[in-house]
Amino acid sequence: MARIKLVEQNEATGAEKERYDELAGRNAVTNMKKGLLNDAATYDAYMAWYTSWNRLVEVIGEKDAILYAHKISTTNSCQLCSLFFISDVKGLGLDPANLVYDEKETALTKLAESIVKDPTSVSDELFDQLRKFFNDQELVVIVGFAGQMIATNNFNSVFKIDVDKRLLPLVQEFKPATWRADIKK
Repeated sequence: MARIKLVEQNEATGAEKERYDELAGRNAVTNMKKGLLNDAATYDAYMAWYTSWNRLVEVIGEKDAILYAHKISTTNSCQLCSLFFISDVKGLGLDPANLVYDEKETALTKLAESIVKDPTSVSDELFDQLRKFFNDQELVVIVGFAGQMIATNNFNSVFKIDVDKRLLPLVQEFKPATWRADIKK
């Protein structure tokens, strides 16, 4: 159960109600958005994710964007985001548990994993691989999106946002990352 109230449409007031009504009109209400709608300014900041996502898709394509976001979310062990992207990977006709990457996808997923695990140690060798496919502007889009995705992962994980109903059939497919197990707290 979420650690914060997931705001329902009839409970929202003011700026939060305006945003909720707009979402409801598009049938785009999710549990994360219900959590964010506790505060309109925070909601607005997090909705910038969609701007980053759309630009990422322009730069690397939808398939690679899904694989990249999936890798960020699963490495960061965000159940809710991982399940959304498991669903999207399946929508591509791929098996999320048995992904095989081409050279570009390998570089992107290595970057995703490195950014989550230790952003200060992303290697020059990895950037050399990425530069085979992307220029500086494109790399800014790719790394910028990772920051947005990680923020979303953290919001959902810290508040333990409930899994959306449409994702419940996939819950068993989420495997929490174990790489943090050896980090001393």
